[in-house]
Amino acid sequence: MRALCIDGSSLALQERATPSLESGRAIVRMRIAGVCKTDLEIARGYMNFAGVLGHEGMGEVAEGPSEWVGKRVVSEINFACGNCPACEQNLGRHCPARQVMGILAADGTFAEYVSVPVANLHAVPDRIDDERASFIEPLAAAFEVVEQLGTVAGQRAIVLGDGKLGLLVAQVLDEAGARVLAVGHHADHLALLSSRGIETREASEFRPADEPRADLVVEATGSAAALAGALAATRPRGRLVLKTTVAEHLPIDLAPVVIDEIQIVGSRCGPFAPAIEALESGAIDVAGLIEEKFPLSRAEEALERAARRGSRKILIDCQDG
Repeated sequence: MRALCIDGSSLALQERATPSLESGRAIVRMRIAGVCKTDLEIARGYMNFAGVLGHEGMGEVAEGPSEWVGKRVVSEINFACGNCPACEQNLGRHCPARQVMGILAADGTFAEYVSVPVANLHAVPDRIDDERASFIEPLAAAFEVVEQLGTVAGQRAIVLGDGKLGLLVAQVLDEAGARVLAVGHHADHLALLSSRGIETREASEFRPADEPRADLVVEATGSAAALAGALAATRPRGRLVLKTTVAEHLPIDLAPVVIDEIQIVGSRCGPFAPAIEALESGAIDVAGLIEEKFPLSRAEEALERAARRGSRKILIDCQDG
């Protein structure tokens, strides 16, 4: 099979053996995959990952338990051991022995086939087409904010960053009843939110010192340098959710956290069920987030396009070309 692989700093489309079926697992024939900012960071050396890139996407079960074969599916990306104290507390995403698809010790979705635990599978309803289904994993990550914080209705929320994840988080918080202000650098991205009645602001016009500080701030800029601005935008005893993961390391002044007693929440993967429900009902719009779809034969070009400033979602057709 063909797969986009990373080994150190070398990224290339390769011919690899199709994964063989193992107990408790399924072989998924990938149909479509999405390129994420994390994939770009991994290609730059984040996590020192070697293997097949990609953790977003959907496909159909080619081999596995009979009740799953032929079904359109998505897979949760954390492959937990199922036996440790974290797993016993339903914290498999934090299992110390976990593998993470396309990120840590497990091959990912930029391939014609991928092997995943059956326990990680979720069926995709017929009303969700392939392209929208490829957003289930990142949309689940957006829903994790509400999962972690609980009720946000009526709260003033600022979402910093109008990349793909920021656009999803803003919609999720809006649906949950928060009063959302989305801040970003790209007018066309912000227009997608404005069309849904969400308040937006160009980053060049946003000055935290001149704004009412928010009950809740979500930092989703993709920049390690953005934390200071996010802290300045958060009210005393407010909550700051960090969604950015980058390979870059910068010194951080934590004095404002202590002085203003700000609660910082790290937020990563999230629940698939509400993401699937929101896409099926149409509560969350992802169609406008798609920029272009590349065949797998041009996967390297797809990552180059995704790395361009201001790009929207880039998809890879895993069975084309």
